[in-house]
Order: sequence, then C-alpha cells, then structure tokens
Amino acid sequence: MDDVLFVVSKVFWALARPNTLALVLAVAGLLLVWRGRRAGRWPLAAGLGWYAAVFALPVAALLTLPLEERFARPSTLPGEVTGVVVLGGAVEQELTEAHGIPAINGAAERMTEAVALMRRHPGAKLVFTGGTAAVIPGGPTEADTARRLFTDLGIPADRLVFEQMSRNTHENAVLTHRMLQPRPGETWLLVTSASHMPRAMGCFRVAGWTILPWPVNYTTGRDPGLWWLWPFPTRLNQAEWAMREWIGLVAYRLMGRTDALFPGP
Repeated sequence: MDDVLFVVSKVFWALARPNTLALVLAVAGLLLVWRGRRAGRWPLAAGLGWYAAVFALPVAALLTLPLEERFARPSTLPGEVTGVVVLGGAVEQELTEAHGIPAINGAAERMTEAVALMRRHPGAKLVFTGGTAAVIPGGPTEADTARRLFTDLGIPADRLVFEQMSRNTHENAVLTHRMLQPRPGETWLLVTSASHMPRAMGCFRVAGWTILPWPVNYTTGRDPGLWWLWPFPTRLNQAEWAMREWIGLVAYRLMGRTDALFPGP
C-alpha cells in the first residue's frame, strides 16, 4: 500500500507545479482563442494571471513568510544534545555520481548547519535521513552523497548515522524513529528548510518523536515589503515552492501523516 501511495504522490507532485500549470493553461487558452473558441479566454486569463500576480504583487513573500515563521529556533538548549536529524533534499545524487564530488543545491544550509552543530555539541550524533525519490530506485542514494560530504568535512564516522530507505518526509520520520528508538529525556534537533518545517514537525510528532525544530535555509526576511527587490524568476520559484508546501500540508493531513492542518509550536 505504501508503494502505491508513493507512486500516486509522485504523480500528484508532478502536477502540483503552479508555474507549469499556469503555462499549460495559457498555451491551451491561446490555442483555443486562435481557433476562434471564446472559452479559451478563461484558461488564458488564469495562466497569465498567475504570472502577472507573482510579478506585480508580493505573492511569493506572503505565501512563504507564514511557513518560515511558524517555528523558531529554541532560544536555549539543554546542556547535552543527543543528536541532530537532518532531512534529505539538499544533495544531488546524479551530479555527485557524474563528477565525483559531493554536489549540494539551494538547500545547502541543511548540511552546513549540521556540521556547525556537530562542532558545538561534540557528544551529539549526526543522523541523515534520505534515500531516493525515484519511482524506479537505482544508483546512489541521498545518504550515499551525504556520507561522502560529511566525511570530507571531517565528521568522524562513529558520530554519523544514515537512514537511506526513506522516499519522503513521512518516511523520514517513521524510519528514523524506528532506527534510533529515541528515549525520554534525550534531546534531538530537527534540521530542515524553514518553509518545510511545519510539515516535517507534523510528521515527526505523529511518528512518535519529541524533537526540537532547528530551521535553516530561510528565503524571506522579516520585512516582506522588500519583495520587489527579488528577480522575477526567483519570485516564481519561491511562489511555486511555497504553494507546493501548502498543498503538501493539506495532503499530509488528509492522509493522517501530520498532527494538524498547519502544525505549530
């Protein structure tokens, strides 16, 4: 059943791309109008309307800011941190395999902050969770790339733990809990992008974790009024990412994978 849900979710996420859907609607509407079909005006207006809204209005900032501000880092931590759980999504397996050097993407702070936390807390474990999101698995997993990166950055092997079977955030939470069996009184930190933290925390709570959020990779400042300084392609990418997170929150809640529609502190 999990495999069926995974395939369905892959199809769903492939379609849940506002920029692509808007482009398809605009092109389809334009073709219909060109052929004299008045009904084509509606998809044309909807598709172009998305791009116009992102260009002329603070759509990206307003969609992203509530996600990134939902969870703040703890002001103080207990004296001893048991471990740091880092979610996949920041490494590029294919580029790593092609060029022989660990490749990371725009979510790189998930990895760099994890290394910084290891140095601040010398007794903590670093747990990376991430397999592959491919429908047909094969080749290196995210954990394989993360192992190379953390080793190259000097993290001792005895402080590293890798979970490489998970394919999404739900499985990140379930499989790491099953692997680590966290006990009462332990202090675990969850590292992921700030905009992804609400869905991640919801999943980890349902999986049985008591874990502290440690958000990274912020894309908005505290003043959304500066949105117009962002290049238009950046705004499009950010708006799409935020929309996909909001859609993911609804979908995960409907599937019972999170503890609330919009998990909070």
